[in-house]
Amino acid sequence: MKALEIKNLSFKYRETDKLILEDLSFNIDKNEFVTIIAPSGTGKSTLFRLILGLLKPIKGSIELENNNSKNIIGYMPQKDCLMPWRTILDNTAVGLELNGYSKKEARKKAATYFDSFNLKGTENLYPHELSGGMRQRASFLRAIVNNPSLLLLDEPFSSLDALTRRKMQAWLLELCQKEKNTVFMITHDIEEALLLSDRILICTELPYKNLKSIEVNIKRPRTYETTLTNEFIELKRQILNILDKLEESKEGM
Repeated sequence: MKALEIKNLSFKYRETDKLILEDLSFNIDKNEFVTIIAPSGTGKSTLFRLILGLLKPIKGSIELENNNSKNIIGYMPQKDCLMPWRTILDNTAVGLELNGYSKKEARKKAATYFDSFNLKGTENLYPHELSGGMRQRASFLRAIVNNPSLLLLDEPFSSLDALTRRKMQAWLLELCQKEKNTVFMITHDIEEALLLSDRILICTELPYKNLKSIEVNIKRPRTYETTLTNEFIELKRQILNILDKLEESKEGM
């Protein structure tokens, strides 16, 4: 069953601008973890804003899974964007409040996730009292607490230092293997994409028109030992070759 289907999507910001997306089509299946990789400044975040309904395409359609209920998209940006005047519990509950829960009900539901998100004991703290990794976990909880039909992750760990980022990748890997959420992620980190994803979409030409789909048929559960296997290294080499060709084509334009 498809969780997201993009059909012939085209977009540009102004009439005088070049197209960013041109007749782009792809889909994501339910419970699939898909990552898109492309060079910086090529329109990956624009695609997310279109899926979120913040921008309107000039052509094409975006269809979410039809489950006879309200489709909710969870979104986790690059920075945690937690509200400094609200406690961590109130920050994680804000999406529930916006979707009709009373403050008491929202806090009660959000609190049930704190243990599995390694946030137990932070409920009454404020964002400035938490480490970067803990703030990112709180941001992730805020995105997932509404049980979204699709979760969008926009380079979720790019602002973290290398050690914290690795810990967060391991945490997300374990969580997603357990929960089987439908996830669409943007990252520049090829190893991160290979470690987490079921499938990787790679931009092969600009504007976005055709995305090369690479299946990550590496058995789960995966750990950081997985990154040392020949299978992992060969997939990484394949992706780097595709991106190198794209860079060469950009320089020739």
